[in-house]
Amino acid sequence: MNEKSNDSKKLTSFQKINKYIGAVVNGVEVSILVFCVASLGILLIANVFARTFFQSIYFAEEVSMFLVMLTTFTGVSYGVRKARHIRMGAFLDAMPPKMEKIFIIIISIVSAIVMAIMTWASYEYLANAMSKGHMTPALRVPKWTFYVIIPIGFGLACIQYIRTIIKNFTEKEPWQSPDQQSEYEDEEIGGAQI
Repeated sequence: MNEKSNDSKKLTSFQKINKYIGAVVNGVEVSILVFCVASLGILLIANVFARTFFQSIYFAEEVSMFLVMLTTFTGVSYGVRKARHIRMGAFLDAMPPKMEKIFIIIISIVSAIVMAIMTWASYEYLANAMSKGHMTPALRVPKWTFYVIIPIGFGLACIQYIRTIIKNFTEKEPWQSPDQQSEYEDEEIGGAQI
C-alpha cells in the first residue's frame, strides 16, 4: 500500500489527467462493447428461433445494424488504446528507442489530426441526417440516432492518440498507446515461439 501512495506522488499533473481520462474512457468503451456483443448475440439467436418456429422479429435487422455500428466505432477507440490498430511494428522495432519514440509521437499527432477531421466530418454528416428527418422503417425512430456513435467513436480515438502523445512526452520509454509500452512481441504459433 505504501508503494501505491509513493507511485501516485510521483505522477505529474499531465500523468494524473491522462490516467484519469484513460480510466473513464476505458470504463465507457468496455461497457459499450460488452453490452453490444451480448445484445447482438441474444437478439440474433432469438430471431433465428422466432423465424424458425413463429415469425421473425420485425426490428431485429435495424437493431443489429445499430449494434454493429456501435461496436465498430467504439472498437476504433479501443483498438487505438490497446495498440491493436494497423502499424509498422517491424519498422519501429528495428529503431533505437529514442528514434522510435519520435516516430510514435509523429504518427500519433498525424493520426489525432485525421481522427479530429473525421470527427468533424462525421458530425457534419450527422447534422445533415438530422435535417432530413428520415425514419427507420421498422422501429420508426429517426435514422440519425444510428449515426450518433460515428463522431463519438472518432472523437474517442482522437483522445486516445492525444493520450499516447502525452504518455510519450511524460515517460522515458516509448509507448505505442496509452496502455501499451513499445516492445518487441514474439508471435506464438502452434505453441512454439517464433
